[in-house]
Amino acid sequence: MDNPPLPPIATLTLNPCLDVSYEFLSLMADQKVSVDHTRFDPGGNGINVGRALKRLGLVATNCCLLAGEIGNLVERLLERQLDNLQATRIAGETRINCTILEKKPCVQYELDGIGPHVNAEALEQVVTNLLNGAQGGLGVLTGSIPAGVPDQIYGELVERLRQHGARAIVDTKGPMLRHALTHDPFLIKPNRYELETLCGRKLPTLEAVAKEARRLQKGGVTYVCVSLGGEGAVLVGPERAYHATVPQVQVRSTVGAGDALLGGLVAAFAQEEDPADALRLGVCCGSGTAEKPGTGLFARQALEDLMKRVEIRPLDI
Repeated sequence: MDNPPLPPIATLTLNPCLDVSYEFLSLMADQKVSVDHTRFDPGGNGINVGRALKRLGLVATNCCLLAGEIGNLVERLLERQLDNLQATRIAGETRINCTILEKKPCVQYELDGIGPHVNAEALEQVVTNLLNGAQGGLGVLTGSIPAGVPDQIYGELVERLRQHGARAIVDTKGPMLRHALTHDPFLIKPNRYELETLCGRKLPTLEAVAKEARRLQKGGVTYVCVSLGGEGAVLVGPERAYHATVPQVQVRSTVGAGDALLGGLVAAFAQEEDPADALRLGVCCGSGTAEKPGTGLFARQALEDLMKRVEIRPLDI
C-alpha cells in the first residue's frame, strides 16, 4: 500500500544573505592574520531550513528576496541545495554576514549585514509565492526582516496561512514574535535568550524554561520548542512535554544549528511523527550542523549514530 503524500511545505526568507566565515588561530590588533579556513555559503534562516529539509529527503518551496550581484551568487550557490527556489528580485544588494571563529581563545563572533529596502509590491509577490507553496500544508516563517517590512508581517502571515489551510511555524524574536503569538501559530522555536526577552525575566533552570513554554502553549500555540544550546532542547505540546539532551560533538560553528533543528522538527511533523521523535530528530540535525564549519549543514548519514546518543525524558509540567 502506497504511503499518503506529504503535505506541501514552503519556507520564507525575507532577509537572505551570503554567509562568509573565517577560522584562524588568534586575532592580533593592527596586524593581518592569515586564516586557516574560509567558506562562502548561501544564508538566511528560511533558506537554511529549506537546505535541511532537502538533506532529509523532503521537497519544499523556498521563497526569498534577492538583490544585486550578491543575490546572483546566493542563487548560484543554492542550485544544488534547494529543489524549488522562488526568488523575487528587488533593487539593491543582498547583505553579507560574517562569522569569525578564533581558536585561541575559542570565541565565535557574528556580524549581520544590512539588507536592501523592500517595497510593498515585492513583499506581496514573495508572500503570494509562500501562500501558494504552503497551501494545505506547512508555512515556515523565520528570521529577521529588512527595511520596508513591518514588524507585524509574521502575525499577518500566520493568519493568511490559516486561511489557505496551512499551519504556521515561526522562528523569530522581539516584536515579530510577539505579533505572531497573537495569531496562535502551530509551532514556535525561540532559544532561551529569546524566550527570556519575550517574558521579561531570566529563566536560569530547565524547569523555569519548561514552565514558561507551557504558559505560551496554553495561550494558543500548539507546540513550543526552546533550544538550549549545550543543554539540549525542550518541546511542549498539548499532551506531553519533553526534554532532549544533545550528543557530544566537536563544535566548529553554531551558525545554522538552530535552523537545522527547526528543519528536523518540520520534517517530522510533516510526516506526522510522534513529538518525542520529532524533538530527537531536530536536536540531532542541530548537533550535526554544529560539527560543520561555517554554515555547513549536518551530514544525513551521521544522523543515525547521533540519534542513538540523544536521551529524551518526559517533563511533568
